[in-house]
Amino acid sequence: MIKLYSFGRNSGVADASPFVLKVDAYMRMAGIQFENIAGLENLRKAPKGKLPFIDDNGKIIADSQVIIDHFKQIPEQDLDKDLTDEQRATAYLVTKSLDENLYFVLLYFRWYVDANWIKTKQAFFSDMPVPLKYFVPGLIRKQVIKALKGQGVSRHTNEEIQQILRSSLQSLSDLLGSRDYFFGDKPSSLDATAFAILAEFILVDQDDPHNQIAREYAALVAYCDRINAEFY
Repeated sequence: MIKLYSFGRNSGVADASPFVLKVDAYMRMAGIQFENIAGLENLRKAPKGKLPFIDDNGKIIADSQVIIDHFKQIPEQDLDKDLTDEQRATAYLVTKSLDENLYFVLLYFRWYVDANWIKTKQAFFSDMPVPLKYFVPGLIRKQVIKALKGQGVSRHTNEEIQQILRSSLQSLSDLLGSRDYFFGDKPSSLDATAFAILAEFILVDQDDPHNQIAREYAALVAYCDRINAEFY
């Protein structure tokens, strides 16, 4: 059986990392049986220093998109096998936008904004043993803040970043329309990616301004609720 190495359930969702949740959701949607091995200690074993990674019968594969591409090699596990070329192109480009744009917006609100950082620290590190819990969270936050500056999102004002969030969510809502999934009545890899990032805004048990903004989009809230009910 495939083993998924994750952080574990947190803040009301299956994993606080959208990349872990992306792989988790894909496997559930594709009917792939797996064992979830959760814990911060998994980072020490991660081939690329990040989670998730999987063990597929002794083959270790890291990075959420590489993992999904691995699954797609088997037709029965390929959620995109019935997509048209145009749909595949759309899925690829939107996935890149979510992974490389909206993800950093999420990081900004969780780790950069002081009022939110207090909650992030409690949610992510409360179980960390002493004395690590006294200095590791701050070190990680410094690394995240540096990454946010390098990526560019934290160079904007808070109001500008909220507008980036709104524009991304409106675009997703427009693309989804009235369909159950982005390309019809069956989930694709894009749905695994979109659900994963949206759940971190909408389904988490937090009610900060960025969560409130995301919950204004009724179609996306219904989308998350529907997938959560069907697969979780």
